[in-house]
Formats: sequence, structure tokens, C-alpha cells
Amino acid sequence: MKFLFLCTGNSCRSILSEAIFNARAPEGFSACSAGSQPSGQVHPLTIQTLQHLGIATAGLSSKSMQDCEAFQPEIVITVCGSAAQEPCPLYLGKALKAHWGLDDPSHLDLPEAEKLAAFQTTVDHINRRFDAFFALDFAHLTERELRAEIEKIAEIA
Repeated sequence: MKFLFLCTGNSCRSILSEAIFNARAPEGFSACSAGSQPSGQVHPLTIQTLQHLGIATAGLSSKSMQDCEAFQPEIVITVCGSAAQEPCPLYLGKALKAHWGLDDPSHLDLPEAEKLAAFQTTVDHINRRFDAFFALDFAHLTERELRAEIEKIAEIA
């Protein structure tokens, strides 16, 4: 099952989601991330946070949605924060789509230690959602049931 995590800049939340998903995913699952207006670089604290967690960062990059077209995801998750008043990218295709909003720690005006703590809070939020997702019994879920479960996961804070 292929996941595409979308955000605006593709430098923080979507990259964290991609890397953590790929580190945790069972065989047959993979993720990519992209942005509607990619920043062109991965935020340095994203890299630092992932390295602190022991998650590989090689190959992570800020990409556009067009860069991921060949990936052909089955599930597209937007992760822009609903309260951030930013445009959430729209992905047109047959993939199942859901919104798992996350606050963006990269734009916080805080000392670095506090900002790193905010990145960890975002990681914890991502992991709670992935805990619920990877606990699903995929072999026995219809597409409609899977869609409903993914929508429920969006509510996990």
C-alpha cells in the first residue's frame, strides 16, 4: 500500500510523516511526501529530530507533487494544520484521500530547545496515528471500511 503525505512546503510535517511511516511500515507498505509549493529543502530540525530517533534521513528531499506522479499512491494524506490558514494542497486522482492536520513546528518563533520539543510533539502525534493505522486488520477491511478507519484516525490528537 502506497501513501503520499502532502503539505505546502514539504519541509517538516510531510517529511516527518514519510520518514516515520517508512521506518515503521511492514513489507508491502511505502510512503513518499510532496508539497504544493515545496521549499526546496528539508528543515534542519526535521533532519535533527529524525536522526535523534534513529530514522534514516538519506534521500529525504523537498519535492513537488509532480515529482511523485510515478509513485502512484493508493492513499493521499494532507497534513497541513487546519488552523494555520495555509492552502492545503489538493491532489486529484483515484486515491483514497484524507486530512490528518498537524500544527507546523518549523514556523514557531522559539528558542531552539523549545522548538525541538515542538518537533517531538509533532512526532508523537504522527506516531499515535500510525499506531492506530498499523493496528488495522487490512486483510479483512473493504475499501469503504478502510476509508472510515482512516477518517477516524484523523481525529486522534
